Amino acid sequence: MSNDNIMKTTPKKSVHDWSHLDAMSEDARRAAALADPDAQPLTPDDFKRLKRTPQVKVIRRALALSQEEFSSRFHIPLGTLRDWEQGRKDPDAAARAYLVVIGRKPEAVLEALEQAR
Repeated sequence: MSNDNIMKTTPKKSVHDWSHLDAMSEDARRAAALADPDAQPLTPDDFKRLKRTPQVKVIRRALALSQEEFSSRFHIPLGTLRDWEQGRKDPDAAARAYLVVIGRKPEAVLEALEQAR
């Protein structure tokens, strides 16, 4: 196979000039960020209305399992697991509860699943 058919690309350089930001102090950066009406920090009320979703990828990695292993051991369809990890879908309430239990007591979940067979 000839290399003539391979498209070569070079990485794009940033079009932003960061020198102004680099020259600012931490306090000046914070003041500039707070002055942006579209980028305001979350308030305590914002946090109250947000749902806390267990981080599936964090749980899986803490158990040192691949997606396939986690899916198989905990009886979660692989496509569903990937959707959750990639943010395409959020687990429903039952799945969130299940993930919390897996995260806190994975051995108990595995034991219960084994006994159910």
